[in-house]
Amino acid sequence: MKGKRRIRVLVSGACGRMGREVVRAVAAEKDMAVAGGVDVAGEGRDVGEQAGAGRLGVPVTSDLKEALSAAAPDVVVDFTTAAGFEGRAMEILRRNCRLVAGTTGIPEPALEKIRKTSERRGLGVIVAPNFAVGAVLMMNFARQAARFLPDVEIVELHHDRKADAPSGTALYTAGLVNGALRGAPGAKDPTKTLKLKGCRGGRAGRVTVHSVRLPGFLAHQEVIFGGPGQTLTIRHDTTSREAFMPGVLFAVRAVVKLDRFVYGLENLM
Repeated sequence: MKGKRRIRVLVSGACGRMGREVVRAVAAEKDMAVAGGVDVAGEGRDVGEQAGAGRLGVPVTSDLKEALSAAAPDVVVDFTTAAGFEGRAMEILRRNCRLVAGTTGIPEPALEKIRKTSERRGLGVIVAPNFAVGAVLMMNFARQAARFLPDVEIVELHHDRKADAPSGTALYTAGLVNGALRGAPGAKDPTKTLKLKGCRGGRAGRVTVHSVRLPGFLAHQEVIFGGPGQTLTIRHDTTSREAFMPGVLFAVRAVVKLDRFVYGLENLM
């Protein structure tokens, strides 16, 4: 890119389903460059070739510290697992890199430690439970609707390889709805007899959440509101992981200008 330095991006989890999508998306942008890839699988392979983006001349490594030293990235994009996330994030911040993370299931104490470190060092961090713009809109619409229809349940449906339940998006949506419901009378569950344990889902504050895991799904969620004589359903369907990429690219461009921690993409839109 002439006249302007490209944003150097290291992809953590580069050989995973989301990681490969991120590599392809970043490689296609004129103001970004794939500077490195980290994954326990595919070590030594070209990060672009393994993602279907063509040869980029950047090998995949299994060692984050080694990749950070070799790549000198501006931003690390992490779509991996919650296990070890805190350690990865702290190492990234120690190297004066910024972080964009879509990893879900991160414990609250770890997020708080990362937030404090981010703000102490003046380095931007964006963690989002969902990068699809439509999903962000769904969550915001649900928060608005909860003010008028306080009886609500969430059904989230994901592919059969998703390890955590409920999804991060469902829990975040429930948090937004709970915030909107402060002071409103609590919904009462009419169930007197449970014929099957867990059939009424789990409770996130005042919101009941149901999780479905089946082949054929990718990522879907509906927020169902009930009122006298009416129901309202706000639903978002992700049919391809491409849906997340505009949000990821937006976050990469935004995080290089940030000096603080941001949770949730809607806080930057």
